[in-house]
Amino acid sequence: MANRINSLADYATKRFRLAGKAYLEEYNPFFVPTDSARHEAQAHGRNFVSFANYDYLGVAGHPAIKAASVGALESLGVGALASRLVGGERSTHHVFEEKLASFLGVESVLTLVSGYLTNVTTISHMMNTRDAIFLDELSHNSIISGAKAASATSHFFQHNDLDDLEALLEQKRSSYRHVLIAVESLYSMDGDIVDLPRLIEIKDRYNCWLLVDEAHSIGVLGQDGRGLCEHTGVDPAQIDLIVGTLSKTFASCGGFLGGKKPVIDWLRYTLPGFVFSVGLSPVITAAASTALDIVQKDTWRIERLRANAELFLELAHEAGLDTGPAIGRGVVPILFADGLETVAASRHLMANGYYVPPIFQIGVPKNQPRLRFFLSATHREEDIRGVINLLARRQAQPVVAAEPATAAT
Repeated sequence: MANRINSLADYATKRFRLAGKAYLEEYNPFFVPTDSARHEAQAHGRNFVSFANYDYLGVAGHPAIKAASVGALESLGVGALASRLVGGERSTHHVFEEKLASFLGVESVLTLVSGYLTNVTTISHMMNTRDAIFLDELSHNSIISGAKAASATSHFFQHNDLDDLEALLEQKRSSYRHVLIAVESLYSMDGDIVDLPRLIEIKDRYNCWLLVDEAHSIGVLGQDGRGLCEHTGVDPAQIDLIVGTLSKTFASCGGFLGGKKPVIDWLRYTLPGFVFSVGLSPVITAAASTALDIVQKDTWRIERLRANAELFLELAHEAGLDTGPAIGRGVVPILFADGLETVAASRHLMANGYYVPPIFQIGVPKNQPRLRFFLSATHREEDIRGVINLLARRQAQPVVAAEPATAAT
């Protein structure tokens, strides 16, 4: 008997159900138009505070960034109009990459149109059939997707467990030609950091390459916001590739690679995600470049962010809330017992003017659903105390969770 062929719509419906659609039957906390929600709240004299956006240093609406973006639009237009390799680049591309390289302390930087794409295309391009990738089990999906797309063999080590990584390398390193270790600096779901000095020692001892994704640590870690290297006192030259994004501290869009000049020169001419993608929009380049200037000038923003994150973590602990392994820098999760309670808590906060979408089913272990808080230099102490107080009072009350309307099968 021939296998039944379902339509794509039937297949999508099933997959959506398995992904947790039932949690959204009564309340959907996603895709909220935050600009409209904020304006509506203000018009009615209500509060609206977002802990869901990673504008860590609060520069997204800065007048200088707006002015630079408008200036680039007027002088250079909206788009880059082609791949920089085949269509030529704008003068601002190279200037920005040199500024960013100087800030990070690396020899050279290459920018791409997507932070997610940066990991996927780089890892899959670098690693081949006789190679291996060793990656943290809680790595961002872009790192995992890059490893899956590579023809190399992948090995996962337990989250932030460098003893486990070392044991795997001791057992398997000799079987491969090249080995890449891929980690995040500040983990985007847990808010903890990797032990970089020890990781450097391991990668040198086992003759590996090291890729560190600094997406959430630039502008957050280190006295001047230069990331995990500054935070831990490690020379950036000891890392083979630093990956980052322009969509967080730099308040725009895109990704970048930083490393030694020979590596970046090779990738500039061969990396599929760069060669076959359009260059950064001049508007985006201007915004990110101006944000970089502000980060270096307004160092008080880094101190304010650090104080806000530490206050959030301290108050959460005092309230008996579970923040997992978070260190109190930029990202702090609050964990719940199940997905239904997580959604209910998110709904409760939204009803009181705090936007914090739940994280469950996708991106985190299914037994660790959470509300993920992105702290910013622009958050006020009353915002932080207010949201923690709401969660603390809710936790103190008995909660009866209803069953989802449709069982996931």
